[in-house]
Amino acid sequence: MAWVSDQIDAVKSIQIRQLVHQAVSLGMIVTSALIIWKALMCFTGSESPVVVVLSGSMEPGFKRGDILFLHMSKEPIRAGEIVVFNVDGREIPIVHRVIKVHERKDTGEVDVLTKGDNNYGDDRLLYAHGQQWLQRHHIMGRAVGCPGFTCHYFKGLAGAKNDVFCDLATFI
Repeated sequence: MAWVSDQIDAVKSIQIRQLVHQAVSLGMIVTSALIIWKALMCFTGSESPVVVVLSGSMEPGFKRGDILFLHMSKEPIRAGEIVVFNVDGREIPIVHRVIKVHERKDTGEVDVLTKGDNNYGDDRLLYAHGQQWLQRHHIMGRAVGCPGFTCHYFKGLAGAKNDVFCDLATFI
């Protein structure tokens, strides 16, 4: 109980000026993070420039928890590329490889069929009811980088037993 009263006394002793300074500092940090996120969105052309792999469907290439950087360019999507897409009716984006690309002759639009590397069949069962292909508006971006590979490279290079090189590799 003495600890609680000590904490209350410490809070009471904080001066208004210190409290305002801490609030402004926190506001600046949050604002900076939002500005960086919006700048990444503009630079990459993706509504979500960074995603985390949530399942093991792309193993051994990507493991659960890997971080992927996305970019959405105007280039046509090709078979073999790894894309992140949203399906109507699902909130969580999916990271899978494009296995087939079908271009409509009349409109020039491209339809895409995907599959997880660790899955037996294509993703048609994951798509919305009655949907056989993904269109461009479903795709959030293409995977263009994964700091995990850099992390493993630095760990192997240095023979590191800790995550110091992983933290360094994430920011390089």
